[in-house]
Parts: sequence; C-alpha cells; structure tokens
Amino acid sequence: MADLNQQGNDRPEPGRAEPQRPRGLGAAGRVTALAASVMDLHVRIALQEVDREKRRLISGGVFLAMGGTLMLLALIAVEVVLVLWLQEAWDLSLMRALLALAIGNVVLAGISLRVGGQLAKGPYLPQTLDGISRTTKAVLGR
Repeated sequence: MADLNQQGNDRPEPGRAEPQRPRGLGAAGRVTALAASVMDLHVRIALQEVDREKRRLISGGVFLAMGGTLMLLALIAVEVVLVLWLQEAWDLSLMRALLALAIGNVVLAGISLRVGGQLAKGPYLPQTLDGISRTTKAVLGR
C-alpha cells in the first residue's frame, strides 16, 4: 500500500496529513480572477455603449447636416421671393432689388455678429480656457 502512495496515488496514507496549500493565495487568486472578470465585463459593456453613442452621434450629425442644408435652401428661396417682391412693390430693377437685399443682409449679419460676440465674451472657466488654447495650438501648429 505504501508503494501505491509513492507511485502517484494522490490519497494520503492513513495517519498522514495531506500537504497544506496556502489558503490565502487560493482565495486571493479567486478574488483576483473575479475582479478581472468583472472588469472584462465592464470593458465589454463600455465598448458597446461607445459603439451605440458613436452611431447616435453620426446619425445626429447627418440629420443636422440635412436640416442645415434644407434651411439654407429655404433661406435662398425666401431671398428670391423677397427680391421679386421688392421689384414689384417698389418698382425697382433687378439690380437695385438685389442691392437692397444685400444691404439688408449685411446689416443683419453685423447685428448678429455683434450680439454673438458679446454673448461669447466673458469669463471662462480655467478648464475651458485650457481646452481652447490646446485646440488652437493644435490647429495652428504652435
């Protein structure tokens, strides 16, 4: 019987204690494996969320581009109608109606730029200033 235990039988001989394995390392290994598994799951879920957000942002960008293009076409149509109305109502030539429209557009653009400049001016948070300066440096290559 003693020969069997020496030849690879894993059972201990009667009266002999089983070799001790460090229990702390086994438990730590299981906890580490569990934590790694949870982190892997978290990473997979985060990647899925990023993929969904990417698709959402791309779709939103496409729809914003479509809306902006359609608004530009509508604005052009309104400008054409305004020129035709100016010609008819004030008995102006095409050249004078277009000039009146251009002057009106320049005045509105100037007012919009002035108001927008005033709204964009003002105290910024340090992180915002840092982000703006880094972006500017990256774009300008400085």
